[in-house]
Amino acid sequence: MEPFIKHTGTAVPLDRVNIDTDAIIPKQFLRKIERTGFGVHLFHEWRYTDYEGTTENPAFLLNKPEYRASSVLLARDNFGCGSSREHAPWALFDYGFRVIIAPSFADIFYNNCVKNGILLVRLETSEVDELFRQIKQEPGAAIAADLEKQVVTAPDGKEYSFDINSFAKTCLLKGLDQIGWTLQFEEMISSFETKLSEEKPWRA
Repeated sequence: MEPFIKHTGTAVPLDRVNIDTDAIIPKQFLRKIERTGFGVHLFHEWRYTDYEGTTENPAFLLNKPEYRASSVLLARDNFGCGSSREHAPWALFDYGFRVIIAPSFADIFYNNCVKNGILLVRLETSEVDELFRQIKQEPGAAIAADLEKQVVTAPDGKEYSFDINSFAKTCLLKGLDQIGWTLQFEEMISSFETKLSEEKPWRA
């Protein structure tokens, strides 16, 4: 996982509440266990007019020229609700999204995103409203996120502070998922296990 320090990218205003994980990546595409190759199916039922995904829906924002290269997603309340499928953040990351901004997120989805290198930013509804206003007024405008400072910068230069769990912040900054975090202490764990087996061999 790549460390997340700062990111600036085109923001797409997905103005819908309660976007669930089945909308993010429909169930028929959950056949692989690799983390790659899901970006093409992101928001599949909204991006395409056919089941196969060969005909784009021109009305959907990600199919518009100014938003195709978006890497910052602006959303509404309860983003990522529904099933706990980790394929949802895999699809978002594979497409190119690195930051998602919303007033609230589903808890499991939030944790899955942290484990996959995506920064989720919770802001007040009024602040998200203002970001939507600016992005809709200037399609293709960029939003910047600085994890170290815990600040998001709007297109007009105004900064918005956000809170984040200290452990999640550290993992993102170091580019570590929970397994990677544990492996930092591999020598200590091995040493403990060796000592324990010597002191209490009957536990082996």
